Amino acid sequence: MDQRTGSTFEELVAEGAAVPTEGWDFSWFEGRATEARPSWGYARSAGGRLARADAALDIQTGGGEVLDMSLRTAATARPGLLAATEGWPPNVAKATALLRPHGVVVVAAADDGPLPFADEAFDLVLSRHPVQPHWAEVARVLRPGGTYFAQHVGPGSVFELVEYFLGPLPQEARTARHPDRERADAEAAGLEIAGLRAERLRMEFHDIAAVVHFLRKVIWLVPGFTVEEYEPQLRALHKRMETEGPFVAHSTRHLLDARKPHG
Repeated sequence: MDQRTGSTFEELVAEGAAVPTEGWDFSWFEGRATEARPSWGYARSAGGRLARADAALDIQTGGGEVLDMSLRTAATARPGLLAATEGWPPNVAKATALLRPHGVVVVAAADDGPLPFADEAFDLVLSRHPVQPHWAEVARVLRPGGTYFAQHVGPGSVFELVEYFLGPLPQEARTARHPDRERADAEAAGLEIAGLRAERLRMEFHDIAAVVHFLRKVIWLVPGFTVEEYEPQLRALHKRMETEGPFVAHSTRHLLDARKPHG
């Protein structure tokens, strides 16, 4: 039993397994897990970009929560054309409901497919934590002089937790998503990097319910994760957290400011 909550392992696991995973609202984790935030304040910074844009696209918007926050910081100044894409049907419905009052058109589009928009349709493209940036498509839909402004997940993010369940991963997995590699890929697609910042941030998981929900929500960390398959590891981790305190991991993030040159 977790002495802090009075809940048993079974009760905590059941709770983490029952929480809906739609969208990118992480408020359920309050009091159960923490993650330091990047110093640049992505939503606020994106709001400043939106206030100056004419036509903007948010790629892989999730449930629309981050774009909603950014638009609220932009106040009344916002683009005349606003669109967003999302590939998971439950998130498409959630984002549509949340973003419709802002005048955002949410389009269902596969994360790994072409963007369903004309060439040079937008002067601003945003994305927070895309599964995989498609640089050629970003460059195609940007107008000359337009900007791709995004926060990406960096290399080896939360690998302390990932490797607890999967064991040691090869070096190639640790260097995937490296900002230097993404800089090269963006430049190969014809974009110019105006800014690139990276940070490593502390995370703490305070109970096993938070671990279960996190791995269900961020599905690419431990592919195919289920409570049943990983019950022995979960039980051992629960006992470790009871005696040693929070499980500590580190996320990595980088902020990209890329521009499509004129002519």
